[in-house]
Amino acid sequence: MNIDNIMLKDSERVDDLLTHNLRIIQSDEVFSFSMDAVLLARFASIPPKGRVLDLCTGNGVVPLLLTSRTKASIEGIEIQPRLADMARRSVALNGLEESVVIREGDLRELYKETGHGIYDAITVNPPYMPMNGSDIKLNEHQAIARHEIHCTLEEVLQACTRLVRTGGKVNMVHRPQRLGELMTLMRENRLEPKRIRFVHSRAGSEANMVLIEALRDGKPDVRILPPLIVYNEHNEYCQELLDIYYGSKKKRN
Repeated sequence: MNIDNIMLKDSERVDDLLTHNLRIIQSDEVFSFSMDAVLLARFASIPPKGRVLDLCTGNGVVPLLLTSRTKASIEGIEIQPRLADMARRSVALNGLEESVVIREGDLRELYKETGHGIYDAITVNPPYMPMNGSDIKLNEHQAIARHEIHCTLEEVLQACTRLVRTGGKVNMVHRPQRLGELMTLMRENRLEPKRIRFVHSRAGSEANMVLIEALRDGKPDVRILPPLIVYNEHNEYCQELLDIYYGSKKKRN
């Protein structure tokens, strides 16, 4: 890894991903990755080889993290040119050009280029908020990342169905408030929910994230996994969160 060979643009910085010596290019001017992407990358069932696709890849954090778990060929697709460019440079920064390819384009149209059912697994951290006519007080990059401006939840799931093979897995992180809608749309698109895990800030609090895995053309049989608690009673990350971030047992001081 040699940052001297990677050009950083105005406002950009290099952050440590805290695991496997991975680093990523970020900027406060665009939507930076957060915990939900890290949790998705660890939760997802990923084959040891084959082809994996990350939709709404942003600056490429999920593909980068997935390289620590598989030898599969990994692709990411991002509609925003600036973020796609950042993702490509982050791949180069980590010397992962032979493992990860970043596409710039519309996930709704990708099947026209690749064909149907070519991926063994798909991950997606989609925009969480539907367009409801209210003012969006964010810059363009942040608004696209958070709101369904370029793709709705239904369109994301339609893309997943077109792109993943029969028996392939689709993993998503979303907001619990939309879980009912999410499961309905999954089943309408031949994606059968198989594993669900809720994420809570603290024990006793309501869930603020949900991780869900679906199987293309699977049979009904869903498992609700134990909840993932982020903070303990001392307002520190729980041990499982430390393990997720560091990729190994990392004990608190």
